[in-house]
Amino acid sequence: MRVTVCELPDLPEALEEAWRGLVSHVRAAASELVLLPELPFARWFAIRRDFELAEWRRAVERHEAWARRLEELAPAVVLGTRPVESSEGRFNEAFVREQGGGPRGVHLKRYLPDEPGFWEASWYARGSAPPPIVRCGPALASFQICTELWFLHVSRDLGKRGLHLLAAPRCTPVSSADKWLAAGRVAAVVSGAFCLSSNRCGPSATSPSVVFAGRGWITGPEGDVLAETSPSAPFVTRDLDLGEADRAKRTYPRYVVD
Repeated sequence: MRVTVCELPDLPEALEEAWRGLVSHVRAAASELVLLPELPFARWFAIRRDFELAEWRRAVERHEAWARRLEELAPAVVLGTRPVESSEGRFNEAFVREQGGGPRGVHLKRYLPDEPGFWEASWYARGSAPPPIVRCGPALASFQICTELWFLHVSRDLGKRGLHLLAAPRCTPVSSADKWLAAGRVAAVVSGAFCLSSNRCGPSATSPSVVFAGRGWITGPEGDVLAETSPSAPFVTRDLDLGEADRAKRTYPRYVVD
């Protein structure tokens, strides 16, 4: 399966040009699946500690407007997250978007940080259920959204259920770039699946002290790094043999009974 990961800027004025570049890349590469960063279409609002309803509503509106443009990546399946609200509260929701349809919510982010630059628990509620496995063309895929990637018992459970692709959309800073790649490599080994991650890049639109790392990645079931994005290559695509993930389930450490 041919998959694409990317890095997209936090600065709204830079997003349009970056998006055109992503669309061009996806079409040229004939991508079958594209992973977007966490909450990609609005500036990172959780950089502020205090909740602001107007800022939240702007983010929701921007994601609703950009949802119509996901068709530009067709026929690829698009994975990402968006801010949503319902009678149960505000959430960060993972979605799957297939050609001809709208984004379909599949998982509410469950593990939320609450610290400088990432006051997520102050902005939206915690989901209550573990991520499901969803079919994306020939692949069985699921989500561990950013901080969720550190909860390896979830990765292991998904692997036991036949996972091929673990999607980890992120919003993480330059200061912890190596640590996050380590998480992606371990999650791939634990699940016996390919781990895909896309991230924001460049300076924050709201705080000059925060710079996002970019550095999206594709890692193999044995933790090998197959591709990484960079400022000079913000979009990367690789052909993945899903059978490799199936075979990995039968080898160490996946077969060990817990």
